[in-house]
Amino acid sequence: MSQRSFQVEGMACAGCEDAVVDALTSLSGVEDAEANHETGSVTVDYRDDEGDAETIADAIENAGYDVAD
Repeated sequence: MSQRSFQVEGMACAGCEDAVVDALTSLSGVEDAEANHETGSVTVDYRDDEGDAETIADAIENAGYDVAD
């Protein structure tokens, strides 16, 4: 199990947090996800054998938000 944090731009409210969490928890291998629009942070717990940071970042971006480099 791994945990990874991302800085995400564009989250403005609790609804944005929910959209990001929903996108992430739909991914195979993601066990848990938490988003905070006030700090712009997203933390994801995922199984190493099924998830990776690039796939997670892509899911955040596909939900309409930008992952900071």
